[in-house]
Order: sequence, then C-alpha cells, then structure tokens
Amino acid sequence: MKQSVFSIPDRETGNHQVIGAVGYRQQGSSFNGPLLHDFELIVLMICDRMDPDSVQIEHCISGSIRYQIKYIAQQDLLQWSISGESRELIRYFLHGEIFWEEHGKVTELRSRMIALEADMWDHRKLKEFSGFLRTYVQAKQYAREHDYMDAYYNMLQSLKHYARIELISRGIIPENSIWEQIRELNTEVYKLFDELTDSKESLEQRIELVLIACDFFVTSRMKECCQALLHIIGSRKEPWRIQELTEHPELKYIREDIPLLIRKLVYRSFVRQTSARAEERLGEGREIRYWL
Repeated sequence: MKQSVFSIPDRETGNHQVIGAVGYRQQGSSFNGPLLHDFELIVLMICDRMDPDSVQIEHCISGSIRYQIKYIAQQDLLQWSISGESRELIRYFLHGEIFWEEHGKVTELRSRMIALEADMWDHRKLKEFSGFLRTYVQAKQYAREHDYMDAYYNMLQSLKHYARIELISRGIIPENSIWEQIRELNTEVYKLFDELTDSKESLEQRIELVLIACDFFVTSRMKECCQALLHIIGSRKEPWRIQELTEHPELKYIREDIPLLIRKLVYRSFVRQTSARAEERLGEGREIRYWL
C-alpha cells in the first residue's frame, strides 16, 4: 500500500507530536476485529507526546478505501508489551507497514519492543497474580461475612487469573476463551473451576474448598509469580519507599495492587522491611521501607 494513496496526517497534528505512521491491512474480505469495526485498514499514528484531551481516533475515506486512524503514545506501546494489554494494537504495530517515520524512530521502537520479549512473560505473570491476589482476598473477606454470592463472583475472577498464570507459565498467550484453552491442559485450576461451578455441594462448601486450594497456590507460587517485582526491588541497595514502587514506570500496570503484594511478600519473608526517619508530616512515626 503506497503512502500517496491515503491522506495521512502531517507529522505535527494538533497537540500530538507524531514520529511515524504504521498501516495494517486486514487480510481477507471479512472484518471481524474489535478495533477495525469493518475498516479494511487501520493507521497507527505513533506519538512521542500526546495531549489526552486531543482527538485520539479518526475515520477517513480515500477513493474506495475506508480506514481508521488511531493516535498512540510510544510509551503506551512499550507498557502494553510488558503487561500484555491491547494485543491487537501491538500486533498491528509490529506487523504493519511503516508509511513514514522520523529519523528511524518507529523502527527503533519496534526493536525495543521485541527486546522486551525476554521480560514480558514475568511481567504478565505478575499482572495476573496481582489480580488473583486482590480478588482472592476479597473472596475470603466476603466468605467471612457470609456474603457467598459476592464471594462466588470474586472466586470466579480469581480462578480466571489463576488460569492465565497457568497458560503464561507454559508460554501460551491467554485468549478470551480462557476456559477452552485451559480445559485441554487438564490442570488443577480447571478442576477447581469445575468444582466451583458444577458441584453438588452447597455454595458455601464449594467456596471454602476452592479457597483452601487457592491458599496453597499463594504459598507455593508467590515468589515465582512476583519475580518481576522482586527484580526491581533488588535492583538497588537502598530500601524502597512504597510510594517509589507505586510510581515506578515498569510497575504502572499494577500500581493499585502493589501495597497488598508487598505486605504479602513481607509476610512470606520474600521481602524484608526496615524503618527510617519519617518526614515531618508523619509526626513521630517512622516510615517502613522495603528491600531484599
């Protein structure tokens, strides 16, 4: 597809600092991708800087070709590579045609994203484990309060995260049909899913049985699933403030779950804690900091 056929926006578009354009054409005659929405071409405008209040998406036509333009910050692409989010956009970017680029910046960004592959699996596992731990803790709390419907809902969410971890551990990218994927592997998590959803036991008994199994999962797999976080904590000698970890750019995708993860890691003795003189606004208290 030649660039001249399309009215690709200029390098400076509104408040976007565009460094290149990548086009991805849908193969075949049917357009079933959730992003394309019946457009046979999507054009990604890669931005070094973006104003969040500016236009993010445009629909255009050139001759008989209808196409969609999507503005994306390069930092978001890098973050999605680590977290496993927006897989379709990542695929479009990595496999599309570069229409133009500024000083090879798009090619360089592709190379950086490919280089992230080695760390990608650990970060994806951490993301799923953080989701698992959050919903599992919520399920336990609801069960203690005898609120079994909410406990059941959170338990289902926990098992979904558990299933994704099992797939990631095998080098398989989780898809939307997660239970179809995991059923073929005949793993423990599918048996737990079956126990929770299709057992003759009472709802309370089903939840309690699955919670016991998840307790064991937390104990046995926490260190493995938190390797990406432990690597960052061990990357310097000085202990970390919790605020530093929640603001770390590589941990942006689990920011809200970091306090819970850290406390569980301390409880399991995978992370150590120390205290330091607190800032004045904290009064007489001492601030807890974390290290390996």
